[in-house]
Amino acid sequence: MIIERNLDDDGPDTAAPRRTRPWLRHTMVTAIVVLFAVELVLGWPSLVSAMSQLRAPHAGWLAAALAAELIAMGAYARMQQSLLLSAGLRVPVHRNLALAYAAHSLNETLPGGPAFSAKFNYQQLRRFGATPAVASWCIALSGILSTTALAVVTAAGAVASDGDPQWFSIAGLVAVIALIMIGIRQVTRRPEIVDAPAGAVLARVNRLRGRPAGQGLDHVRAFVGQLGSARLTAGRGAMAAVFAVLNWGLDAACLWMCLHAVTDQPVSATQVLLAFCAGMAAGTVTLVPGGLGIIDNALILGLVAGGTSMATAIAAVVLYRIISFGFIIGAGWITWLVMRRRQRDS
Repeated sequence: MIIERNLDDDGPDTAAPRRTRPWLRHTMVTAIVVLFAVELVLGWPSLVSAMSQLRAPHAGWLAAALAAELIAMGAYARMQQSLLLSAGLRVPVHRNLALAYAAHSLNETLPGGPAFSAKFNYQQLRRFGATPAVASWCIALSGILSTTALAVVTAAGAVASDGDPQWFSIAGLVAVIALIMIGIRQVTRRPEIVDAPAGAVLARVNRLRGRPAGQGLDHVRAFVGQLGSARLTAGRGAMAAVFAVLNWGLDAACLWMCLHAVTDQPVSATQVLLAFCAGMAAGTVTLVPGGLGIIDNALILGLVAGGTSMATAIAAVVLYRIISFGFIIGAGWITWLVMRRRQRDS
């Protein structure tokens, strides 16, 4: 049963976080500005060098690339909306879209961004009306779906290029999702099955803390009970998975369109897809905010390996990063500031 909630206004919410003290807000904003300034100073020489390779792009392809990136962000928001619907929460898509932009910017630009992004996501989902268990479930499943979707897109690129995709890795990710869903369903149907293992773990922890053995068990039972509202049906699960794949696929399409915007030479969609997946994979193992330098170099090398000239590859990647990093991240930070201001005023 869907819970109808009026979420089009930004009125008070019982799950809203406490107000931030003025001095703390000013400190946070100052720290963010300083961080951006440092990143700009450090990256300026590389940016100037890269911009020198960028000629005036074709307006039509540029507009198409921007549209693809915007729709990709919309697909991610729709994925999260599908997960919330499975928990009985009907949240307007514009609220999910705003959250997607703001959380993405936190994730990509701050050191330790995933932690800040996860915390912000959790706070906003609680404001949407999600229980702690459902909010945690939604964040975890979103991450798993996104990772699996990237693996699927990579496999599609490998198949298209007559390569050998890592089917075992994809099967393993799908199995993890299935096991999580089966486990949640079993636990919510029979909450008593968590009492014994949870009680044993809590007893050991409480012994070390000098507390009663059963302290905290009621909270565990309440958390499990909250998960009972999360019933991801096959239809909604498939819809969320499709949106996750679209998110990555349209992001790759943006890179392909950027290539068309800077060159009249034929562009192989397969080679672009392989270069894109290599770049995104490289970005997962770097601590540099936004993968600056790491993702860019991986994308350029991947395109050059596929037959693109160095000058064209650099120009296309610079244009792609202006759209996917500069424009999207900028819009995300503006969205974050607006959301914070509305929360303070509510």
